[in-house]
Amino acid sequence: MRLKCIKLAGFKSFVDPTSINFPSNMCSVVGPNGCGKSNVIDAVRWVMGESSAKNLRGEQMTDVIFNGSSARKPVGQASVELVFDNHDHKLTGEYANFTEVSIRRKVDREAQSTYSLNGTKCRRKDITDIFLGTGLGARSYSIIEQGMVSRLIESKPEELRIYIEEAAGISKYKERRKETESRIKRTKENLERLEDIRDELGRQMQHLKRQSVAAEKYGELKAEERQTNANLNALRWRSLDAELKQNQVEISQLEIQIEATIADRRSLDASVEQHLADNTELTDTLGEVQARFYSLGNDIARIEQSIEYRIDRVEQLKLDLMETEGGWEQTREELDADLRKVTQLDAELKDIEPELKTTRSEEQQAATELAAAETASQEWQQAWDEFNQRAEEPRQTAEVEQSRIQQLEQSIDRALGRRKRLIEEQNRLSDSPSINAASEDEQQLRALERELSELSSELSTSNQVMTCRQSIADNQSKLDQLRSELQTAQGKLASLEALQQAALGQDNLKLNEWLRAKGFDNQLRLAEGLRIDSGWELAVESVLGESLQAICTDGLDNVAQALSDLPLGKVSFFDVMAVPEDFSNNLNLPFIGTKIGCDWQLGNLLHGIYAAESLAEALAHQKKLSSSESIVTRDGVWLGSNWIQVKNISAQDSIVERRGLIGELFLQLKRLGADIEILEQDRTALRESLKAAELKRESCQADVAEKTRFIGDVKSRLSAHRAKAEEISVRKQQVVKELQELGRLIGLEESQIGEARARLQEALDRMARDEGGREQLESKREEVRSTLTIAREKSQKHKDKVHDLALRHQSVAAQLKSTRETMDRMASQVHRSKERIESLTSQIEESHEPLEGIRADLEMLLEQRLGVEKELAEAKARVDENEHAMRKLEQERNDKQAKQNSLREALMQNRLKSEGATVKRDALIEQLTMANFELDAVIQQLPEGLSELECEQALEKLGNRIQRLGPINLAAIEEYQTQSERKVYLDKQNEDLERALVTLQNAIRKIDKETRTRFKETFDKINGGLQSLFPRIFGGGHAYLDMTGEDLLDTGVTIMARPPGKRNSTIHLLSGGEKAMTAIALVFSIFHLNPSPFCMLDEVDAPLDDANVGRYANLVAEMSANVQFIFITHNKITMEVANQLLGVTMHEAGVSRIVAVDIDEAAELAAM
Repeated sequence: MRLKCIKLAGFKSFVDPTSINFPSNMCSVVGPNGCGKSNVIDAVRWVMGESSAKNLRGEQMTDVIFNGSSARKPVGQASVELVFDNHDHKLTGEYANFTEVSIRRKVDREAQSTYSLNGTKCRRKDITDIFLGTGLGARSYSIIEQGMVSRLIESKPEELRIYIEEAAGISKYKERRKETESRIKRTKENLERLEDIRDELGRQMQHLKRQSVAAEKYGELKAEERQTNANLNALRWRSLDAELKQNQVEISQLEIQIEATIADRRSLDASVEQHLADNTELTDTLGEVQARFYSLGNDIARIEQSIEYRIDRVEQLKLDLMETEGGWEQTREELDADLRKVTQLDAELKDIEPELKTTRSEEQQAATELAAAETASQEWQQAWDEFNQRAEEPRQTAEVEQSRIQQLEQSIDRALGRRKRLIEEQNRLSDSPSINAASEDEQQLRALERELSELSSELSTSNQVMTCRQSIADNQSKLDQLRSELQTAQGKLASLEALQQAALGQDNLKLNEWLRAKGFDNQLRLAEGLRIDSGWELAVESVLGESLQAICTDGLDNVAQALSDLPLGKVSFFDVMAVPEDFSNNLNLPFIGTKIGCDWQLGNLLHGIYAAESLAEALAHQKKLSSSESIVTRDGVWLGSNWIQVKNISAQDSIVERRGLIGELFLQLKRLGADIEILEQDRTALRESLKAAELKRESCQADVAEKTRFIGDVKSRLSAHRAKAEEISVRKQQVVKELQELGRLIGLEESQIGEARARLQEALDRMARDEGGREQLESKREEVRSTLTIAREKSQKHKDKVHDLALRHQSVAAQLKSTRETMDRMASQVHRSKERIESLTSQIEESHEPLEGIRADLEMLLEQRLGVEKELAEAKARVDENEHAMRKLEQERNDKQAKQNSLREALMQNRLKSEGATVKRDALIEQLTMANFELDAVIQQLPEGLSELECEQALEKLGNRIQRLGPINLAAIEEYQTQSERKVYLDKQNEDLERALVTLQNAIRKIDKETRTRFKETFDKINGGLQSLFPRIFGGGHAYLDMTGEDLLDTGVTIMARPPGKRNSTIHLLSGGEKAMTAIALVFSIFHLNPSPFCMLDEVDAPLDDANVGRYANLVAEMSANVQFIFITHNKITMEVANQLLGVTMHEAGVSRIVAVDIDEAAELAAM
């Protein structure tokens, strides 16, 4: 297997899709520094699964995506694909049969990385697994980068061991061991869980056993309780039966009394009936009179409605006549069209029927031919199946015996080889000395573990670094917040002070100089000396106005003298010593001066100005103001007797409110400064604590790490000593048993081979005899199949034709039937329409009779209704008199009825009592039946003299005994049986898990043995190769590998090299070039043993001189016969040995491109 090409797109400097082909085993990548040569190596490592951005010379994995240049924009993703030539089928598993294998990796800006194998999406683990044991990998010995040479030589023993393991091909064993250990862990966990379940199940079964015993006792008591309860019910039934007989006698007496009462009531009924008959006669007379009265009313209403109806009816009949005539004409037209269609369909049906009959006859004939052909085919198939069944038996026998002979021969070969290896192993085990150093290691281990425990305790108490760092971070966060607040407050203060100075007129430089010269610059402004009640700032500022800027002085004499040289500008002064005038309060309002606190008298400035809480209050007093008086509201509205002044300004534009804001900002700045100073002191203390904690932690961590390493080494030696002694003893016994078993097995299999060969020859003879019959049947098969195919096609053709004609005949017949039915309906509709027209015409003619006769009848009926009303009143009077007499008789009858009802109630009570007793008696019988008892049998076996009380007492005792049993689990017996079966199943499962655990532990021992053997063999071969190659490269000297421990499973590996004439004690004393040559010798020794598909060398020859470069190049050329080399170099000597030069250029800044040159073709071209 070899690397065929690399395809890059968007990877680092290879932004454009680029394909790098490697046609030979000696390809050199050349180019100037910084052109992107090493990106080729990075691409291979990245696609092989490298997950560390640091090892790809980046900070994060998205750094491998082209990030743009001066002329190009960044791209969104990077992809690299490796194409391998697998003609030698070195890859194993499902990809062994592929002659070409491609591996691709892609990443986008979201750091989403995807892998694909031969175009199929896969996992990173799949990429790693496919190359296990081949020497390929993201960090394997097949890729030697810049700086890796020195790291290889100076690597720790555990790291150097990894390269030996990869060369030995035991990385897959380690993966299997890891998986097996994981399965052992899961099996042990399952065993622990199963043990817990079994323990819990055992406790449950003990509890269930007690419950099942209680349930059985409960059943016995319940049976006795049922018998006693049956006796009690029988006694109660007997008592109820006697009570029922007595009740029947009382019912008979009550029935006689009721009969006598009924006779009296019937006599009264006759009198009432007579009056009812009279009342009926009178009522009938009244009804007749009422009927005549209502009849006359109905006739009058009917005649009135008839007059109105006749007029409407004539109009409606005319409309119906027009609609009916239109429908009649349309139906006649449709009937003619359907008649033409019926004639056409009849003709078409007569044409189809003869053709359908002929086709069905042909179909029947084809079906007969098909049946004959199918019968012939079935007969041939039956003969063929019988022949195959006879011939298959000897063929299967021959195959089975050949396979058995081959298996037996292979088994004997394996057994002989195994017996030879076991004899050799038995000899080695006999010569192996026993290791008896475990007790010494145990004492040293206990002492080291005590020291480690003390150091760990000290480390945990000193681990305050994170706490200190968090405290410093919190402190810094608070400090930054306070500093931000301080800067904000300082900015606000500077802005407000500038506005205040401008508002107070302190921004005029010439005026300020004049004030300073006259000694007025230190005097307060009026606004600075005022203390105003909250909420009245705007009102005071509206009233005082520019007076707030006035400079406060003790008298105005000095001011008057200084005004002679006043510069351009405006200034005012306020005499703080002036005595204000008295002013009387003419309104029920306070003066505005009461809202101001000041050390001076302001009466002259605020003369006659009142304060009001609202504008409404001010307007209420406005008419009372004199010309020298005014009112100002809290909102700053100032009004006089005939004027209003409003000053609408914000808080920042107000001099008074701005002065308050400046004062608050001064306090805030002072507080923030103090808080910042405290936090800075705390931060200094925390940093000193952090430094001390870090020093202490580092010291403890170093001590813990050192002790841990020592403990690990001692444990490794102890485990190795114990395992080796046990392994030797167990293995000796196993070897003896295996040798005995192998001897018996070889003899048995040799006898089985002879028997199998005899059976094989017999089967071959039978197969030869059957061959003639097979040829004869096969020749007849084609003839039968051809005949059957032709018959099927002919039969299907006639079936399709019959089907089509039948469908067509059925469709035409259906249309003909439907059309004729439609014609019948239309003919009937035409007839009905004609009758309707005649009827409507007749009704219209009849409705034209004159209405005068109807109106005369109406007048006559009105006169008759007046006479009938008089007769109706007389009939009602006679009915009322008869009804009064009838009500008197009904009262007497009701009294008799009440007595009858009373007797019936008593009878009902007795019957209910009897029925209740009957129900109870039947319920007792039902209870006995439900309890599986017969009443007669229970009564017969009742003890003589037994009473209901005794039975109830017995039931109470049984109930108490059942109660004392406590809660009863009636399902306990069945549940106990179920849990017993489950216990057996769990015990079996436990045995299976224990057997599985033993099998897995045996597998671990087998893997460990194979790993030790392979590692030791590989180590010896690589060590021999290193000892052979090192003198060739250095022209003398010697080098060797050494193991740091005795256990081959985890021992580290160190390398020692002494060039000619040197006796260095460690490899670290060698120069850079000597280390590089030593690493080359080691890597090539590994390649001699297990050559990977390719080897990539990135400027490995950089630290070598020309002589050593020549040796290095010759060695590469020699090994290229078996290994594909891809090397990056700047050295001309190395370039000369290459068959192909791959130049990397960066003609466009930041973008790499490939230029390939074939050395052999170039040499031939130059020779021409």
